[in-house]
Amino acid sequence: MMKHKTIFEALKWASSYLVDKGRDENAARLLLQHILQTNYSGLMMRMHDAISNETLEQFENYVEQHAKGRPVQYITGVEEFYGRQFTVNESVLIPRPETEELIVAAQERIHKLIGKAAPIKIADIGTGSGAIAITMKCEMPNAEITATDISESALEIARLNAKQHNAQIDFRLGDLTEPLQNEKWDVILSNPPYISYDEAKEMSEVVLEHEPHSALFAEEDGLILYRKLAEQLPPLLKKPALIGVEIGHLQGEAVANFFKSSFPEAKIEIIKDINQKNRFVFCEIDV
Repeated sequence: MMKHKTIFEALKWASSYLVDKGRDENAARLLLQHILQTNYSGLMMRMHDAISNETLEQFENYVEQHAKGRPVQYITGVEEFYGRQFTVNESVLIPRPETEELIVAAQERIHKLIGKAAPIKIADIGTGSGAIAITMKCEMPNAEITATDISESALEIARLNAKQHNAQIDFRLGDLTEPLQNEKWDVILSNPPYISYDEAKEMSEVVLEHEPHSALFAEEDGLILYRKLAEQLPPLLKKPALIGVEIGHLQGEAVANFFKSSFPEAKIEIIKDINQKNRFVFCEIDV
């Protein structure tokens, strides 16, 4: 590759190169910001600074990795979620901005249903990077939070993130509600795998070839884990209690019906995003 004398020249080359490879040109800026340990404003101020050979070599390596499809977040090893930095690798799903809405909606309903100051027990099922559990702990310090996952390698990343954010979380290995038995819970949150295997052909190869399939796909048209949760949760919940799950945009009615069957008296809500697509289902079990 060509050698460039300034940061501006290196960034211009990388942006053009990524566009030619069918990638987002903004990835070049994000990668360079990470290498230089600066933000957007800092990078703009340094545009005409000389770039060292060592920095350029690392930058070219990162750009080439992304050109081949590796997500920027796995290259840099970090992603921002709810204003905090989380460590990520190929063992965990990259936290998505839309999942932040689950945090906001859950807090609103917890405050109304249970109260702001109450010492409550929250379980995050299928925690992955720990983004939901850790964020809830940081936002609601009085809550006692348990996070589960079927993957030990995912839990290793989650524990690392909890330590980085000084969040006291009880991490447990196991499938769905298996690690939660013989206890009662106030709140259950989950962003489970919900993509049907038929949808794989429509997905980006960046996601398919790099993010863990166990965190993406589920049987029964992506609905199996919601059905199992609805079946398993009734004996584990206090009253009042709240269940909140992230869903695929076509799954609202099906998931709502699972919870209606298990909790006939509960208030079931399907929450839509700004594009009016189904994003979350909340189930409020009152006293």
